Amino acid sequence: MSIDNMDFEGFSFDDFSMELEEFEVKKVRKFDRIWKVTGGGSILNKPVMREDVIYFGCMDSHMYAVNARTGDEVWRFRTGDRITSSPLLMGGRIFIASFDGYVYALNMEGRELWNFRTGGEIFGSVSGANGKVFFGSRDGFVYCLSAETGEVLWKFRTGDEIASTPAIEGNRVYIGSFDGNFYCLDAETGKEVWRFRTGGEIFYPGPSLIHRGVVYFASFDNYLYAVDCETGKEIWRFRTGKYGNTAPPAVFGDTLFQGSRDGILYALTLEGKEIWRFRAPALIFTPLFYHGRIYVGCEDGNLYCLNLEGREEWRFETDGFVAWSPAASNGRVYFGSGDCHLYCVDAESGKEIWRFATSTSVKSQLPPPYESFEVSVRKSKSEEEKEEEKYESEIGRETVESEYSVRSEYSFKSEYQTKSEYR
Repeated sequence: MSIDNMDFEGFSFDDFSMELEEFEVKKVRKFDRIWKVTGGGSILNKPVMREDVIYFGCMDSHMYAVNARTGDEVWRFRTGDRITSSPLLMGGRIFIASFDGYVYALNMEGRELWNFRTGGEIFGSVSGANGKVFFGSRDGFVYCLSAETGEVLWKFRTGDEIASTPAIEGNRVYIGSFDGNFYCLDAETGKEVWRFRTGGEIFYPGPSLIHRGVVYFASFDNYLYAVDCETGKEIWRFRTGKYGNTAPPAVFGDTLFQGSRDGILYALTLEGKEIWRFRAPALIFTPLFYHGRIYVGCEDGNLYCLNLEGREEWRFETDGFVAWSPAASNGRVYFGSGDCHLYCVDAESGKEIWRFATSTSVKSQLPPPYESFEVSVRKSKSEEEKEEEKYESEIGRETVESEYSVRSEYSFKSEYQTKSEYR
């Protein structure tokens, strides 16, 4: 029985999740949902702020600069196709990638300085350090360019498409590929230092987390990994669900946070032990931490505000998916929605301050989130599953519900839930 053919009307994401204990979920084909999203006025990336101007890309092919105080447009720049990446601001320049396969360098007034074309669409964002910019393309290459001229300094080929954003630390570049490998490359030469093999695609629009000599990254094989930055050796792994991961982890203090495609935001110790979880009705993404609160977007159309114990304080409802992390400054939170608006809300109360409309009110369309999976009745555990459970138990990775786990009214469907084709 394929998920695509199941009727989701009449019960919530949580109802389905609870029933999954009786079902076996199998990934039956390559995940390609991100490449199928249509054009329109939707916003699928994190806005970036500098000096009272907020910058963001849009599926209408434009990058916008908007006054963060008033919501008025400052300028816009048009690329050749949809934009899912966030802008990089570095050295008085703006770098933005597009589905047209190009990376563009602009000045702060929005005028093009140079462009560089790859052999495929670019889903992830551009990263930068030491006068260089780094990014991956669907053509399977990681690129390093001169930020000044756009000249290619090196490129490294992986075994499949790339839809991730590089993380830069010291003289190394860390990035995942659809080939299931997480790569560590030398930033000067592009030569491979090490690679770590997972069981699924690795991709998300933001960079992986590097913290205290450990790189944390999630894979579509349903695991969050902690790997030694220097050696590439696994430290621990944590299972997040059944439908993969497409959001990078984040850290606040000594707590890790991982959003899952199962609709769960996990809070973990740095040793990979669960502290609490918050359940949303749809795919949930990477959180922002601001003034002692957690702000996280969800494909159900809401921006959620949680306290640090994982309890909801308020939510702000839009008419489309909230598909990436927000930004915050001066007591305000800024985020984009699939309903073709950038929102500015009060960080304390969640009340709207202003909204900015993109060039079209036509919403971008996403395929069903679980079309790469099939669900069947669970008969008995396979030898592989038994071996996996034994492995997890032996090294203490088994996730058990603890006294800190949050089980609240916010974990199930309420009257605020919106029905949307984006689920």
